[in-house]
Amino acid sequence: MSGQDDTHLPVLLEESLEALRVRPDGCYVDGTFGRGGHSAAILAELGVTGRLIAFDKDPEAVAAARARFGADARFRIVHGSFTMLKQVVEEEDLKGRVDGILLDLGVSSPQLDNAARGFSFQSEGPLDMRMDTTRGESAADWLAHAEEAEITRVLFEFGEERFARRIARAIVARRQDAPLRSTRELAELVAEAVPTRERGKHPATRTFQALRILINKELEDLEQVLAQTLEVLAPGGRLAVISFHSLEDRLVKRFIRAHARPAPPPPGLPRGLPWNPPPPVLREVGKARRAREEEVARNVRARSAVLRVAERLEAAS
Repeated sequence: MSGQDDTHLPVLLEESLEALRVRPDGCYVDGTFGRGGHSAAILAELGVTGRLIAFDKDPEAVAAARARFGADARFRIVHGSFTMLKQVVEEEDLKGRVDGILLDLGVSSPQLDNAARGFSFQSEGPLDMRMDTTRGESAADWLAHAEEAEITRVLFEFGEERFARRIARAIVARRQDAPLRSTRELAELVAEAVPTRERGKHPATRTFQALRILINKELEDLEQVLAQTLEVLAPGGRLAVISFHSLEDRLVKRFIRAHARPAPPPPGLPRGLPWNPPPPVLREVGKARRAREEEVARNVRARSAVLRVAERLEAAS
């Protein structure tokens, strides 16, 4: 197992550890275990009294976590979305005492590499795309019943696909004969539907991204967990988020900036009435970081990664 794990390189590892400032006796959260690259590095910095709680929707990732770190008393793996953050932290009696939270968003390399998971248009596999294969609707099932207008909206909003309407129309026309069931069928259909191609990108890239985000509620989950971080982080605790596309990064950037500034006056406040806004609860730490050239050369997935960091400020007395 360890030899296999070494091939799945954690993105922005050095920068993430620097952002979290791991203390030997601290309590940390890895919101997406994946194959444990970030978790292993955090555990290596912890002493005997340190704690690491990790989450993953993917049962295969959870099994890998238990096999690799299950005997480590400092470590707990939770099978589920990182939207369970507040609940789990409260179970552990750690609310307001978490020293660092790392969220490495998007799909992991093992998920992309396994054709049976249906995340990649580059290999033949079932059109599934669920990170948690034990629950929920697959991409194939959703495409079999979704209205054309809804497919168009999802492709445009989550994939920023300018040919969303053409692709949606082609999907609906195709399913009149037979439902789409494989990744290759969908990739070929999209390639035929779009009139032009982006340089260096497969024409199905944006469609696959959009469907993956929808099926796994990625943006919805991200909004939920960001709000929860304010309740669980200790004063001085760090939030580090690695995003892989502009929709995620925009959410993270807006969240940090919204909470790093005084709150605006409520709508309808009469002019001239004094407004004493609550103080900011976050401090933006540095600028967005990207992978260095040498990391991108080793791991092409790092090319689109963006790391943003914020620090929880002291609560007002």
